[in-house]
Amino acid sequence: MAHPSQLGFQDAASPVMEELLHFHDHALMIVFLISTFVLYVILAMISTKLTNKYILDSQEIEIIWTILPGMILVLIALPSLRILYLMDEINDPHLTIKAMGHQWYWSYEYTDYENLGFDSYMVPTPDLTPGGFRLLEADHRMVVPMESPIRVLVSAEDVLHSWAVPALGMKMDAVPGRLNQAAFIASRPGMYYGQCSEICGANHSFMPIVVEAVPMQYFEDWSSLLLQDL
Repeated sequence: MAHPSQLGFQDAASPVMEELLHFHDHALMIVFLISTFVLYVILAMISTKLTNKYILDSQEIEIIWTILPGMILVLIALPSLRILYLMDEINDPHLTIKAMGHQWYWSYEYTDYENLGFDSYMVPTPDLTPGGFRLLEADHRMVVPMESPIRVLVSAEDVLHSWAVPALGMKMDAVPGRLNQAAFIASRPGMYYGQCSEICGANHSFMPIVVEAVPMQYFEDWSSLLLQDL
């Protein structure tokens, strides 16, 4: 999860998020090089003869500053389109979960099981256990098996919401009357925190998301116990 004074992204917990981190570093380096070059040109124009009218009106200069930005856009667009394709590709998911946004909580339904579903509310601050995270803990976590393709169907009951878990590279709008889908693979066990990322009302900041990735055997035991309780 995020921590105070953090500048970068959270540690990647899925292959898609790893790709997003690499793309971020790639684009940031391009921005850094452009900024350095522009600053150098500005300083050079102030302190040297680069302000000569024959240089500023040069046809070669105009060709360069027309072609170079186009090449830079291609360098950014190609990896971006590749990641967009990876994020939209959903092949043979092992598990499908329907996440429904409400004012102001989430409900989850495991569509591959009969009658396996629950509501997930934020744990109030007075009820937090030692080590719990304020505004991020939920009374029921969305438990998923690690290293398995998971499809999430996202919708809303009332107003716009957004199901987002940064460490998994997930952010999908929950629109009433519309069923959106996304997929992820949790590459390591752990708990990954998120929140509704759409301003959905007065208690917008009180509907956290907690995804717990566990080995397959633990997931099967958890689902069996939950079905017995239900």
